[in-house]
Order: sequence, then C-alpha cells, then structure tokens
Amino acid sequence: MSPLRGIALKLTAVILFVVMASLVKAASAIPTGEVVFFRSFFALPVIIVWLLWRGDLVAGLRANRPELHVLRGVVGVGAMGCNFAALTMLPLPEVTALSYAAPLLTVVFAAVLLKERVRLFRLSAVGTGLLGVGLVLWPLLTVSRVDDTALVGVAFILTSATLTALVQIHIRRMVRTEQTSAIVFYFSLTSTVLALFTLPFGWVVPTPAEAAILVGAGVFGGIAQICLTSAYRHAEATLLAPFDYASILFAILIGYAFFAEVPTVQMILGSSVVIASGVAIVLRERYLGLKRVRARPNMTPQG
Repeated sequence: MSPLRGIALKLTAVILFVVMASLVKAASAIPTGEVVFFRSFFALPVIIVWLLWRGDLVAGLRANRPELHVLRGVVGVGAMGCNFAALTMLPLPEVTALSYAAPLLTVVFAAVLLKERVRLFRLSAVGTGLLGVGLVLWPLLTVSRVDDTALVGVAFILTSATLTALVQIHIRRMVRTEQTSAIVFYFSLTSTVLALFTLPFGWVVPTPAEAAILVGAGVFGGIAQICLTSAYRHAEATLLAPFDYASILFAILIGYAFFAEVPTVQMILGSSVVIASGVAIVLRERYLGLKRVRARPNMTPQG
C-alpha cells in the first residue's frame, strides 16, 4: 500500500473526469447518444493497452456472469447519458455539485436493497446532504429564472445521480464474482454497443474540431477510469473517497475560464453542505472500520 500514490492517482482521475465533462459540454451540438458512443468506444483502446501492460488482459476479458455486466452496462449508460444531457443544459459547477447526490443515495439504497444497517448518524448526514442539494437547486428553479431547459436539466442530473447510486450497489454485488478489470472493460464495451441503438435518433457527422473533442473525451475518460481503478490498489477506499469532492474546485475554474459560468452563492453553500455530509459519512465509516479491526484480537475463536 502506498497512500500518497493512491491519493495522487485519485486526484488525477478527478481532474481528468472534469476535463472529460468539459469536453462533453463543449460538444453540446452533438446528440447525446453519439457522445456516449465516442466516450465509450475511444476509451476501449486505452483500457486494452492498460490491461496488456498489467498482463491482465485474460482476466479483463473473462466474465464469470455476463448478465451482471449487461445490467451494469444498461444502468450505467443511462446514468452517463443523463449526465451528458444535463451538461448541455446546466452550468458545469451545478452539474458537478448535484452529482454529489449519488453517494448520499447510495447509502439509502444500501439500506433498502442490501439490508445494510444504517445508524442515526448516517441518516442525519444523508438528510443534511440532501438539504444541500436543495440549496444548489434553488437558484435554478426560482420563479425569476426557471425555464423548461433548466427543469429538464435538473431532471436529467438527478436521474443520473439515482442511476449512479444503483450502479454502485450493483457493483458491490458484482465484485463477489467479477474482477475489477473485467468490470471496467465490459462497461466500456457494453456502453459502446448500447449507444449504437441511438443511431435512428439523429446522429450527425461531426466537424474535425468536434471529432477531436469527442475522441478526447473518450481518451481522457479511459485514462481517468484507469487512474481511479489503480488508486484503490494503493490506498483504502475510505481514505480516497473525500478527494472526489475536489472536482467542484476544478469545475468552477473550468466553468468560469471556458464557459463564462459564474457560480452562485447558493451553489457554493449547497455544495459545501453536501461535501461536509459526504466527508462526515466517510470519516464515520473509517472510524467504525478501525474500531472493528481493534476489536478482533479480543474476540474468542467463535467470534
């Protein structure tokens, strides 16, 4: 384990995902299904090269339960498509902040679907975090600013967050039988195939500049996925999780520099509340995990 290397890889992944989102936003004239195709298809060569370099290509191509990968692909591509659609309708910082609802919803779904025990602390943190999401939404939905585009954009990003949370629950089940490399590879493969079903809905021939942007989104997305996966080989998930929230800083900077998007006070306050809630949950889980580890030496052989 090398925690510093893990943190460096996680931050690199976070930055690259924001860059990918920025490229998707820059290609807003391209149909969303076509963007999903480029994002998925051009990530595949990057992933294959990574698997070859690791000597893990065989594991990456072995699917013990293919139906799990198909389901992960269907739900995951829905989450990706909704996120990309939201980027064409809402400012980058707002989309980034609202996507933080996903880990909060994951706690709820874990309790409902996996029957995980959720204590009062986590429930309180989730409730507080959802209030933060409401703060972010408020300036988008006030009577003076509300329009159909904002409403649809909000619906898309909240749907994306919900589907992302469901994907996280599904992956928790998948890792019991599937290798991480297989999950990464087959998601890109299945999302590429599924994106082709949107062809009848009006794909366009991109300009050279648009094509470069779309290919870049795929390459950056693939590299980001690899960095994210590699980060967890060097550090614990509870240590790395809070660094997800660094994405809001890069989203604000890129949104302001390239899209002239100025974050609202409510967005910053709401994001701060959501981030604080998420970090509180992570730190609490880390504390309980350490507490369980310390208690094991004192347990009898029967437990």
